[in-house]
Amino acid sequence: MKLQRKNMLRASALGALVVSGALVLTACGSDDNTKTADGSAKPSAAAAGDIKCDDAKGKLLASGSSAQKNAVELWIKNYMAACSGVEVNYKSSSSGEGIVAFNQGTVGFAGSDSALKPEQVEESKKICTGGQGINLPMVGGPVALGFNVAGVEKLNLDAATVANIFNDKIKKWDDEAIKKLNPGVALPPTAIQAFHRSDDSGTTENVTKYLKATAPDAWPHEAAKKWAAPGGQAASGSAGVAAQVKQVDGAIGYFELSFASAQGIKTVDLNTGAAAPVKASGENASKAIAAAKIAGTGSDLALKLDYTTKAEGAYPLVLVTYEVVCDKGNKAETLPTVKSFLNYAASDAGQKILLENGYAPIPAEINTKVREAINSLG
Repeated sequence: MKLQRKNMLRASALGALVVSGALVLTACGSDDNTKTADGSAKPSAAAAGDIKCDDAKGKLLASGSSAQKNAVELWIKNYMAACSGVEVNYKSSSSGEGIVAFNQGTVGFAGSDSALKPEQVEESKKICTGGQGINLPMVGGPVALGFNVAGVEKLNLDAATVANIFNDKIKKWDDEAIKKLNPGVALPPTAIQAFHRSDDSGTTENVTKYLKATAPDAWPHEAAKKWAAPGGQAASGSAGVAAQVKQVDGAIGYFELSFASAQGIKTVDLNTGAAAPVKASGENASKAIAAAKIAGTGSDLALKLDYTTKAEGAYPLVLVTYEVVCDKGNKAETLPTVKSFLNYAASDAGQKILLENGYAPIPAEINTKVREAINSLG
């Protein structure tokens, strides 16, 4: 299929889009931000009519991305309620572990916050008989920089300052670089406690891609799933990092916005060079994703994000979650369920759930391609 046409994603389409990133939207860690106080899943807006069970049956296993945890239970609840006799299990670990499981053939699909690398595609050909692994973007979203500094309610940072904080160069909250970006804010001399992921993580890769693209002098490390900067403290999964930020005075860390929203963690506004610092929100992330281009070919829909955008109101620290599946060579016993579940993930009802939970939609023209790719899986 020709994907070069209109590769620039339109922000207007983002607002209206309703893509669903189904099961793939699960996250690492133990926090469950999709549950009510009594432990049950929050009610969703999805209607049973949007779920087509087709020939789905049995048990479907998947694993991976920690960025998706706060949406997956809603999808699973709705899907399993509509499709009796079908069980969907998603192991929330990390993007790296999910891809390993996929290439070992132990899961029907994997969730990843970054597209497959060429060597991973080659490895997938051993599992995808006659085919290979492809990337299907299901949902975008902002990666929040959550902070906990006593007495500070609002905080502006730019990319270079963020890089120097996580690179262990800025050690106190009243550092001149931070004060310059926050005139009139009483910043305490509290020591900065920077938290990063301990596990290989697509979220980490997106954060380091952002820092490498926007502050290369301050961030000399390569973008990667594994954290490379010195100093700081590590925690497992987005849930683990968020828990540390919530508990520790002077803390800052990165995780998907839904973790911050659910736990009442304050988030940094990014000074991007636009007229005003930009808040982390689904809408503002959508404006940044609008600058993305399709990098994949055929049914592979990997995207190239523009982390350097200075568009007004565009929050550039974003990620896109992919469902990693075999284009051909899927297991016969799980293929109908994979297609049925992912079609629900890419439905209007499924996308509405994402919009209601702080995620950013994929543009409509890409979502159309996603649906076509799901239906062509073999």
